[in-house]
Amino acid sequence: MCGIFGILTSQPSEQDLSSSLELLHHRGPDDCGEVYWTPEGGTRGTRGTCRIALGHRRLSIIDLSAAGKQPMASQDGRWWIVFNGEVYNFVELRAELQQSGVNFRTKTDTEVVLMSLIHWGAEVALARFRGMFAIALLDAETGALLLARDPFGIKPLYVCTWRDGIAFSSETAPLLKLPGVDKSLDSQRTWLYLRFGVNDHGHETMLAGIRQVPPAHWGVLPLGGDLQESSFIPYWDPQRIPVSTLSFDQAVEQVRHLFLRNINWHLRSDVPVGSALSGGIDSSAIVCAIRHLHPDHEIHTFSYLADQASLSEEVWVDLVNSHIGAVVHPIRPSAGDLVADLEQLMRCQGEPFGSTSIYAQHRVFRAAHEAGIKVMLDGQGADEILAGYVSYQSARLASMVSQGEMVRAVRFLLAQRSWPDRSLGTVLIGGLGQLLPDFVRPLARKLVGKSDRPGWANIPWFQERGVDLNCPWYHGRGEGHLRSNLQESVGIGLLSLLRYEDRNSMAYSIESRVPFLTVDLAELLLSLPEDYLIGDDGLSKRVFRAAMRGIVPDPILDRRDKIGFATPELAWLRQHGEFLSRALKLAPAVPCLNPDGVVSYCSNVMSGEVPFSFQVWRLLNFIRWHNSIEAR
Repeated sequence: MCGIFGILTSQPSEQDLSSSLELLHHRGPDDCGEVYWTPEGGTRGTRGTCRIALGHRRLSIIDLSAAGKQPMASQDGRWWIVFNGEVYNFVELRAELQQSGVNFRTKTDTEVVLMSLIHWGAEVALARFRGMFAIALLDAETGALLLARDPFGIKPLYVCTWRDGIAFSSETAPLLKLPGVDKSLDSQRTWLYLRFGVNDHGHETMLAGIRQVPPAHWGVLPLGGDLQESSFIPYWDPQRIPVSTLSFDQAVEQVRHLFLRNINWHLRSDVPVGSALSGGIDSSAIVCAIRHLHPDHEIHTFSYLADQASLSEEVWVDLVNSHIGAVVHPIRPSAGDLVADLEQLMRCQGEPFGSTSIYAQHRVFRAAHEAGIKVMLDGQGADEILAGYVSYQSARLASMVSQGEMVRAVRFLLAQRSWPDRSLGTVLIGGLGQLLPDFVRPLARKLVGKSDRPGWANIPWFQERGVDLNCPWYHGRGEGHLRSNLQESVGIGLLSLLRYEDRNSMAYSIESRVPFLTVDLAELLLSLPEDYLIGDDGLSKRVFRAAMRGIVPDPILDRRDKIGFATPELAWLRQHGEFLSRALKLAPAVPCLNPDGVVSYCSNVMSGEVPFSFQVWRLLNFIRWHNSIEAR
């Protein structure tokens, strides 16, 4: 895991990479490297006038020797790569390349990535990689620069236009320091985040001048070329997966095989590995699979434990830790800790985040760092490919109705009453919402009390900029509403969670790995009949629960509630009203907000007159973030 940065200029430049790379020090404290290129002089390792420059901060995980230093060149010196991430099947790819006559000088996955791109070409190689990556590859003969990102967007890759050309980076901070970068708000992205909590999908970010390479995309930027959305093309599309014909039992076996293979792949490391454990099915499956595969492996688990009894999963965490014989690291942050650490958290995230559950995750990675753990496994992405969220129950209901299975739909809906974290009314309304035509949805939202013109927003500001104020609904295609929702979630909703994970882990120089997110496992799960994922009784993750029998304790697999890294957000805010007051004082400086409306809304939530929602945090977080951007 590392940090990468680079520039491609329209005219010779003397831009120094050292200050930019220093802003990425936390992503790679073990080493640093730079290479500079000109059409006339080729590549060199010293600063000076150049047209292209590549920089790298290294976090040593595979082959800790100096042989893994980046930028890394091909043996003939034509190709140079900076690479952030891990390709877990590098052992298998390396063996295949060696059979084709390719020689290797290191034991790193970086060299395997480099030689795969050279030997097979980008389109074939990228489709064969199983892992997480952001790649920049320079052709020193032509000056063409290839940029690519992994299929799910696990690793970030930001791009921008600046005064002298194009730049890319693992984080936004180095790009914001370049002269000529537009720091104004992206108005549409701002509205989607503030109103609906949606961000990070596509190529946009919250800032108009900074974009990102979308997941599963790659492109070649020629010397002197322009940066366009069309510069990048997809090499994988989760929405083009055919429906599987596997029986349920066959699907169970396939899921079990691929998941256990993924766990083995994700344990490949030359440094200590730990795991986040919430006590839910996904994180429990990871650590129990490790114990199943490696009976003598030392397993370190790190668990956030809420003080509020209704949010605590301590009993489940203890059960799993006892089952696997783990080295246990509990974390119990308080409201005061959140306020004390908030500025650091906002700096490491770089953009607004949806709730303080992000802070719980932040503290888990801090504890791992303090324990000397350099690699962590986490269950991110499981809910998006296994239909784990309650909202997917509504999509399953919509599918039944679309298929004319009304009796089955009624029974499914009534079964929701037996699940403690669900409401029959919420599932019904959500299902109807999926079935409504687009033109009816704004009216439907008003009827259930969800205004698209909230009082805290400066609506004229958004309207003047042509912002679409409508809700970004998921649209079912044909009769498979659940399947359609899951496919879109992989390309939209998941990306924000992965950004939070990347920033929180890298803030403490930790490589976070997510073994649920490989193309093979995702394609299998997204291809399955919907009732394999959600049973007629409302059982979520049905096929995965069955696949983990005998590996994960039955009480975990039979859980009917879902909590995760939940935090007592309202209680924290009420205990520390000074934080709320300070944030509200900054509201008048944010042009897209109505300050009086913000104060009124937050006051009503704090007093209990309006039900609590994450909307409060989105507003406060955005206000503080906007103030930090304006100060740069």
